[in-house]
Amino acid sequence: MNTGPIKDLGRTFDLVADAYDAARPGYPDEVYRALSELSGVELDGATTVDVGAGTGIMTHALRARGSHVIAVDPGEAMLARLVSKAGRPNGTRVSALLADGNALPLADEVADLVTYAQSWHWLDPVASIAEARRVLRPKGAIVGCWNLNHAAQADWLAAYEARLAEEVPAYWGPAVEQWSVPPIAAAFEVIEERWIPWTRLIGIDDFLLDLRSHSYMAALSAERADEVVERQRVALRAEFPEGVLSVPMRVYLAVGR
Repeated sequence: MNTGPIKDLGRTFDLVADAYDAARPGYPDEVYRALSELSGVELDGATTVDVGAGTGIMTHALRARGSHVIAVDPGEAMLARLVSKAGRPNGTRVSALLADGNALPLADEVADLVTYAQSWHWLDPVASIAEARRVLRPKGAIVGCWNLNHAAQADWLAAYEARLAEEVPAYWGPAVEQWSVPPIAAAFEVIEERWIPWTRLIGIDDFLLDLRSHSYMAALSAERADEVVERQRVALRAEFPEGVLSVPMRVYLAVGR
């Protein structure tokens, strides 16, 4: 298998690992309740393979709920931040593997859950699901979830996304007419889907740090990325002089058993 694109992806996110670690949002508690409900898997005591784990947003949340987590990611810098927060001496409950989600370095039937938090869209849609099925136990489940800005709920957020679409060539998001949630549901035989709304309160500076963590921003030169961020800062501060944003969000959750 050609792993070049995945290795390149790891290097891309390694470039923005600090911003990713500092500013990417976590998931609301309701996501984990729904995950357990829809999958039929109790998180406490489950073994979970978290594919594309990044800096560990979902990894650490699952671990806090009693799961043993095997974190898989192609980015060395991303995994280094995940491991640094694993917590010793209890760090044995998180295993970190520098690996490709299309070819998991795991034995058959070792997991109760395979999760893709903000990651499945980077993988081969056939190979990745075949690997997930291989490592799952018979009653296990595959889980995909994405934290998304709900631009339709706020004019200022729709305008923010529209500016990105105009200025960033690789932008992919709600301001692009063809944009949609990744088609992970098409890969499952039995599927449950749920949309979970929530609101993120965040300062403008942290919101823009989150922006820098996206792959389409990493594709820009440092100078160009600075220009895009500064224009967004000016526009947001003009609308929100107090410097705090209430960002409408929603999580798309898909569970296959």
